[in-house]
Amino acid sequence: MKLKDSKTYKNLARAYMGECAARTRYEFCEYGFRYNGYEAIATLIDKIAYQEFNHARVLYTHLQDAELKQIDNIDIAAGYPFKEKWDMLSNLKLLKEDELDEAKAYFEFEQVALEEGFADIAKTFKMIHDVEERHAKVFEELYKQMKDKTLYKKAKEVAWVCPNCGYVSFNKEAWETCPLCQAKQGVCDIQLPENLYF
Repeated sequence: MKLKDSKTYKNLARAYMGECAARTRYEFCEYGFRYNGYEAIATLIDKIAYQEFNHARVLYTHLQDAELKQIDNIDIAAGYPFKEKWDMLSNLKLLKEDELDEAKAYFEFEQVALEEGFADIAKTFKMIHDVEERHAKVFEELYKQMKDKTLYKKAKEVAWVCPNCGYVSFNKEAWETCPLCQAKQGVCDIQLPENLYF
């Protein structure tokens, strides 16, 4: 079967559009956090948005490697979420849900690609699936810490690092204003569980 005649071809296009839409939604959320003084969360979301960009790039490359010399248009029908608003806490929960929905779609796309004999594309879908599940865990952790008001308070002493000037303090709570450069607390690095660092 030729790729251009397969369901996998359409799924690549759907996945590409989904990644483009996700990146834009995340940039909206990143803007909201940055605007409200949560620089560290905004930076994490921006990293995830960049990873979504690279997912789109990889998917686009698979489409461009198709037998066609030029793709003018691929007609696809797909639903994309428009849930996120300007409430930061709710957005973290919604971003987690979006990532889990994407992971589910990638699992289904992987199965179709395997059935149609496109093992290399199935492998790409599987790897992106795994990353999307990890993104969901990061958003879940950020949601939990923000909801529980533990973004900048911990049960034991940890290192609080100011990314602006490099100042480090070891306390249970982060400084409200960096003693060295006067940066606000929202720039202070967020403490994620070790398995969620990226």
